Amino acid sequence: MTATVDSPAVAQPKPKKPLFGKKEKRAVLDPLWDHNPIALQVLGICSALAVTVKLGPTLAMCAAVIFVLCASNVVVSLLRRMIPSNIRIIVMLTVISSLVTVVSLVLNAFMYDISKQLSVFIALIVTNCIVLGRAEAFAMANGPWRSFLDGLGNAVGYAWILIAVAIVREVGGSGKLLDMQIIPAAWYSTGVQDPGYINNGLMLLAPGAFLLLGILVWVQRGISGYTEEN
Repeated sequence: MTATVDSPAVAQPKPKKPLFGKKEKRAVLDPLWDHNPIALQVLGICSALAVTVKLGPTLAMCAAVIFVLCASNVVVSLLRRMIPSNIRIIVMLTVISSLVTVVSLVLNAFMYDISKQLSVFIALIVTNCIVLGRAEAFAMANGPWRSFLDGLGNAVGYAWILIAVAIVREVGGSGKLLDMQIIPAAWYSTGVQDPGYINNGLMLLAPGAFLLLGILVWVQRGISGYTEEN
């Protein structure tokens, strides 16, 4: 009789995780509407009130936040296992402030006029609740790819709110958009007897931005069916 020898079990390769699985898609899509950082979580509204008088500076601010939020999430995620928990906030602020410095230098070098218009608000990205909050709540617990997607989703969710407010404020307040005349010149005042169209000066002031933002939050929550928990 010949003894049979069982062949060793062949190790099956682990299935590769999809690049855009359910969690990855949620990380990008949820902040755009269902968990929008401004409309739902009411974070980062200072810049929404301050830099949205014109669309040009608003676009620059949105691009800066997208870069800082995505890059900081990735860097914090890569370092998360090496960061002592008692100094994690200091490390995250160091990462964020370094990226903000890069953005500030690039704006000064290539977009000086817009840099002057944004002035201190670029530096205040360091203290933006959205940037630090996502680094702490998400990047410290997830891998670089998912952290990047989370940063992208939250940054774009932040950006579209600012862009919407900026468009209404610039057109309503000055009749222009990106320095192009939107309201026809024939609509404006031609004399005492024919006052014509008058720009809404409230749109150029912070209360106008606050009013628009409140309306936008109300509409967003009404469509999404969100209700405050008691």
